Amino acid sequence: MEFQAVSNQVDFPKLECEILKFWQESEIFHKSLEQRRGGDEFVFYDGPPFATGLPHYGHLLAGTIKDVVPRYQTMRGKYVERRFGWDCHGLPVENEMEKQLNLSSKRDIEAYGIDKFNEACRSIVLRYTAEWEKVVGRMGRWVDFRNGYRTMDRSFMESIWWVFKNLWDQGLVYEGYKILPYCPRCATPLSNFEANQGYREVVDPAITIRFRAADRENTYFLAWTTTPWTLPSNLALTVGPDIDYVEVRDGDDHYILAEARVGVYYKEKPEILWRGKGSELVGRRYEPLFPYFADLAGKGAFQVLAGSFVSTEDGTGIVHTAPGFGEDDNAVCKAAGLPEVCPIDEECRFTAEVPDYQGRPVKSTDKEIIDRLKAEGKLIHRGQIKHSYPHCWRDDGPLIYRAISTWFVKVEAIKEKMIRNNQQINWVPAHLRDGRFGKWLENARDWAISRNRYWGTPLPIWRNAEGEVIVVGSAAELEKLTGKKIDDLHKHFMDKIEIPSPTGKSPLRRVPEVFDCWFESGSMPYAQQHYPFENKQHFEENFPADFIAEGLDQTRGWFYTLVVLATALFDQPPFRNVVVNGLVLAENGQKMSKRLRNYPDPMVVIDRYGADALRLFMLGSQVVRAEDLKFSETGVKEILRGIMIPMWNALSFFTTYASVDHYNPGEGEVRPPAHPSNVLDRWILSSASQMVEEVRTELDAYNLQKAANRFSRFIDDLTNWYIRRSRRRFWKSSDDRDKQEAYATLHYVLLGAASVVVFLVVKLLVFAKTAAPFIPFTTEAIYRALRTPSMPESVHLCDYPVPDDCRDEYLERQMALTMSAVSSGRFLRTAHNLKVRQPLLRAVLVPGSPEARQMLEATASIIAEELNVKNVEFSDDEEALVHRSCKANFKALGSRLGKNMKAAAAKIEAFSGREIGEILSGKPQTITLPDGSTAEISAADLVIRREEKPGLVAASEGGVTIALATELTRELEEEGFARELVSRIQGLRRDLMLEVTDRIRIFCRVPEEWRSAVDHYRNYICGETLAEELSAEPTAEMQELEINGAACQVAVVKA
Repeated sequence: MEFQAVSNQVDFPKLECEILKFWQESEIFHKSLEQRRGGDEFVFYDGPPFATGLPHYGHLLAGTIKDVVPRYQTMRGKYVERRFGWDCHGLPVENEMEKQLNLSSKRDIEAYGIDKFNEACRSIVLRYTAEWEKVVGRMGRWVDFRNGYRTMDRSFMESIWWVFKNLWDQGLVYEGYKILPYCPRCATPLSNFEANQGYREVVDPAITIRFRAADRENTYFLAWTTTPWTLPSNLALTVGPDIDYVEVRDGDDHYILAEARVGVYYKEKPEILWRGKGSELVGRRYEPLFPYFADLAGKGAFQVLAGSFVSTEDGTGIVHTAPGFGEDDNAVCKAAGLPEVCPIDEECRFTAEVPDYQGRPVKSTDKEIIDRLKAEGKLIHRGQIKHSYPHCWRDDGPLIYRAISTWFVKVEAIKEKMIRNNQQINWVPAHLRDGRFGKWLENARDWAISRNRYWGTPLPIWRNAEGEVIVVGSAAELEKLTGKKIDDLHKHFMDKIEIPSPTGKSPLRRVPEVFDCWFESGSMPYAQQHYPFENKQHFEENFPADFIAEGLDQTRGWFYTLVVLATALFDQPPFRNVVVNGLVLAENGQKMSKRLRNYPDPMVVIDRYGADALRLFMLGSQVVRAEDLKFSETGVKEILRGIMIPMWNALSFFTTYASVDHYNPGEGEVRPPAHPSNVLDRWILSSASQMVEEVRTELDAYNLQKAANRFSRFIDDLTNWYIRRSRRRFWKSSDDRDKQEAYATLHYVLLGAASVVVFLVVKLLVFAKTAAPFIPFTTEAIYRALRTPSMPESVHLCDYPVPDDCRDEYLERQMALTMSAVSSGRFLRTAHNLKVRQPLLRAVLVPGSPEARQMLEATASIIAEELNVKNVEFSDDEEALVHRSCKANFKALGSRLGKNMKAAAAKIEAFSGREIGEILSGKPQTITLPDGSTAEISAADLVIRREEKPGLVAASEGGVTIALATELTRELEEEGFARELVSRIQGLRRDLMLEVTDRIRIFCRVPEEWRSAVDHYRNYICGETLAEELSAEPTAEMQELEINGAACQVAVVKA
């Protein structure tokens, strides 16, 4: 075969669209699955997104992570099923439907008809699926939409029933009346972990009220609250039993409050009439603030109670206590045997029990209540507080903590098992296991799983007034109990079904609640396979999953519910490995907002830079390790400049010269030369093998960031060192064997990268295969440009590369040291304005060790060529290049030497160059301190200062000091001029868009002082530029050019 030259002018988005078409027409994804079917399985669970919205950066990030790992495992020989899922139930869908139908409350829904409402919800659930498929596909993610699961399907819902029945049979389900976060708009409780997902900063009233003591005239308890609307339901005041309280005189009145809070309320210290512990106040009675529940005084209401939750951080140290609206309030009142009141309806409006505010949303009454208290002389202080308060994660409204009856899973009963199972999970990043997630498990509470809503999986609990209860675990069981055919398990069908009493009592009717959608997503591992009704053996052989991935917020969501249910059902972790990503924020660090338009549309970014660049940018950032990422187009551009374009230029370079020379790699799989003679070939093969080894290691550990960032180093090795140093071998090598080995090496290396990219998306081929999982489009294009007819048709059908036996770690260290020395030399040229094309007489190197000297002496010719110096010399004494002095490193020595530091610093500053040299070579110096003690001084204790000697410029890095001689002879200046002229002529060739093989004629007029340079280096100039003629004749095409400060005229004409 012969290679077709690939242009270095690439439009990555257009290229990706062509690759997408190839994948679709050739069914590459399907082939990648079928190729591995029957082999070992790698199980991946895909968390279902809500189907009512369009994908955003968070989805693209999580989707990319979910694509990289399955692609890698597939190339490793595993069968990886990738089923997409849709979260079809819950309030997001209901809210969307309410807007469409102009419904604003549960009452409106019930008046409209639950059956019609649910069917309307069903009709809109999947309306965005086409957009999702388009965006997900355009990002390069391979996932099975056709066989995806939907939480509203009968099979999925039936498995949820099985999960619940299993928990019920274990005694892990109960109906309880508890204080729960509650959304007035949605008219349903939330679980505690849901409430934790929606905290935001708010400003609330903060008022101090006086409660008249019942046992003394003009004596009041001062209490503080940020929820004035709960004051009509006040039944107690709570103090800290061990807190110090005082009674102070305020005019004719006496006020009781915590002693630690007196200074907040009084600028001048008031007269203290009594001082004692909170325990001494317990049992004292006070008059009701409002009359609504005054009759409960006979049942113990309106007394002082003790609670450990009371603090003196804010308020008065006395807590207004309403048992219907606070968990602590409820617990302390229940312990004291007090009654409970909760005078609000399901939409959190006051009931007739509070007639003055009946029908009003509770939060809307704050101002009126405050004004009333002021008018009645009960308000002591009025202010505001800014604090973090939970909001509904679905409709953004503030939550209310209220007493309500709901169904719970006994999470606390299995907490220790959950903690033990969590220890078996590999979390990335690792700190989440025992940190954020582990701490959450340690404080896990019983889970409220029911919702007073409509569009969801109904709880399969039937009961009657006589107390009989039947929990149904399958549709077949319900059919047997009722004799009716069950086709749909949704609420509006199930609510019509009655189960005859097994003992002849009244029929059993279903309880009205539906499942929290988090219970459904937590059941996903079982329900997506309709377990245990189908696929029983397959599921049990492949549980737990090998891998899942979602955002950090899911430590309070999906990750948590998966662990709860897997522990309850099987006492196992639900997954072995989890990658947790952070948030993608706007460039200014704010949350991305459509309203603020503070971020670029994802599809615009993809259409501008390509999906691969976006993928690699995200994968190489901290966001794949649960940290936030400030999204910036600049970051995507840097991926293009630093990796994508250089990589493509490498492909273009190879195919261009391979086409010119008719290079034929032969048939079969591309292999590197068996024993390459050129050190650069051996080194790049070793570098590629090292890349494969390191990327595999990181991918096996799910360290995607480290794996993704490994490519840039290899691309730099390949393009900025190997190709650049090998150009002459491809272009004008007189050694055909050397040229063939160079072609074979580059061909193999380019192929290798696609798999890491396949993985990221076997070196250009190695690179293509290695990177294939990460940048699947570009590696596919590279692979297709390089593959031989007998190779698989897609890089994604290849096996993932394995490290070759060509690793040469000595050579890798040697070349790294050489590159470091060259880098220091280039720095010196830049810092001292020594043009890179200007030859210098010599470079002097002082290696830090005998091994380093041996390595650098072997690559001296490379260093000379890279630094454009005539000679490279070596010395063992840095003093030959610079005068060294030092001073003490106070940061390192201060804590060690203490009061002796000043004297030690003086001794250190007096060290000779020889002594400094010995210390730097690893021989510490001992100094005697004023108190008679001694201190050993090592290299870390010194700050080295170097002063260059005349005629030299020097720098040190990585244990190597390098110096360049700056004096220029006339001969050196002329050669520098010739080199600069060649560079400008090559630029003119590019401007004319000439082929690399095109011959040219040069017309060049230079000032008299530089004519000798052109004459002396005529052959060099013509050879480098493929010029057949170099003439000083003037032509109309001549351009004015400045070369080394000289005004010149140059023209290039194709020969």
